[in-house]
Amino acid sequence: MDELNLVQAVNRALARAMADDPRVVVLGEDVGRDGGVFRATDGLFARFGEDRVIDTPLAELAIAGVAVGMAAQGLRPVAEIQFTGFIYPTIDQLVNHASRLRTRTRGRLACPMVLRSPSGGGIHAPEHHSESPEAMLAHIPGLRVVIPSSPRRAYGLLLAAISDPDPVVFLEPTRLYRAVREPVADDGEALPLDRCFVLREGRDLTFVTWGAMVLETMAAAERLAGRGVEATVIDLATLHPLDHETIVESVRGTGRCVIVHEAPLSGGWGAEVAARLAEHALTALLAPVVRVAGYDTVMPLPRLEAHYMPGVERVLAAAERVLEFA
Repeated sequence: MDELNLVQAVNRALARAMADDPRVVVLGEDVGRDGGVFRATDGLFARFGEDRVIDTPLAELAIAGVAVGMAAQGLRPVAEIQFTGFIYPTIDQLVNHASRLRTRTRGRLACPMVLRSPSGGGIHAPEHHSESPEAMLAHIPGLRVVIPSSPRRAYGLLLAAISDPDPVVFLEPTRLYRAVREPVADDGEALPLDRCFVLREGRDLTFVTWGAMVLETMAAAERLAGRGVEATVIDLATLHPLDHETIVESVRGTGRCVIVHEAPLSGGWGAEVAARLAEHALTALLAPVVRVAGYDTVMPLPRLEAHYMPGVERVLAAAERVLEFA
């Protein structure tokens, strides 16, 4: 069991999937000889060759379209989009083909493809490199949206995504690529999709978060514990389909909920979580649901990036607001 960071765990999962299943192929810009802009595919070209690790032109629409075709013909492509700011040309293929292929063909064809992309801010990248478009992608019926928040979860969830019979968008928090290390067993064991992970249990309030914001949320929960306030922290991991049962069960016990995400507030996936709580746990709430999120503006790179992104103090302030209610 090696100590890996998140990008190394992604690399290890790709290598394991390719070794175990000859149908798995990797494609994208600079994924071959260069090993990817973040080194997520480092070493795969030398190990598996140019037929299975394919360098593509700078054409995201074509990358997604080729992946759909490969999947329809029995392969299991894993396509990389270098940054989520470049993911928008793929929407045509995701909406009109990948997500509809099973229903369009009445089950005759499926689309077992994964679209990977670094996501989110915090690395002082230039414009178009720091978006968090998960809510837009999660609104596409027939598409899974998965965001890991640790090396171990990145490994297990990526294996699950590759083996899934339907299309998955796998967003990797760029800020977490090299932020933490933990032991990861390269055992080929997948983690379940469509389920939240409860990272800590508490009786006083429930934090719901995902991606890079798990770090700030866990830090806030630790600070609260020092004051005698015990918080549950739930990592969504799979945003769509949403495991709202786990969230509802927790909030029914704590009566309070703070949702933390990096994307802009309006129309963010936190609004969907809050709506589910209003529908299924309204009478259990002791305080309004509070969202901590990015601001409704393009991320102000580079100087105001840190101000834009929610930090521990903003999370704590939201927790204090919901705890004020008796």
